Amino acid sequence: MVTVPLTSALNIDYRPLQELLSAGSWLEADRLSLQLLCRAAGEGAARRGWLYFSEVSRIPVEDLRTIDHLWRVASGDRFGYSVQRQLWLGVNRNWERLWPLIGWKQGYHWTRYPDEFTWDLSAPKGHLPLSNQLRGVRVLEELLTHKAWEDS
Repeated sequence: MVTVPLTSALNIDYRPLQELLSAGSWLEADRLSLQLLCRAAGEGAARRGWLYFSEVSRIPVEDLRTIDHLWRVASGDRFGYSVQRQLWLGVNRNWERLWPLIGWKQGYHWTRYPDEFTWDLSAPKGHLPLSNQLRGVRVLEELLTHKAWEDS
């Protein structure tokens, strides 16, 4: 098993996320990831339980990288924000091409949360984490352009 350093600029304990991911509890890990992102983004987001796009930049680099690394390791590099970022860049930042690629939309049909998403490793590459996708593209765009990815 690969050891992931659980680094946090805010002293957030990422062990519960690591345990859920290691157990293959993808839905629960996705929900916890959103809570952890909100906590890292600040008190307002933590209280609401969801992010405004303008709060994403407050998430420390170390924390976003830790969450991403945990997802990547547990999924064999199938899931994670950096995986989604690579796919998004690969389609020239075209959301309409990304959605079907990662299984979030087929034709005119958006994948419905939670039952229509695939909560196992048979999901398309980049399918998870969802973490706020229901709030629109701006939050995801901020996550995928976060400074955490500048030197990676």
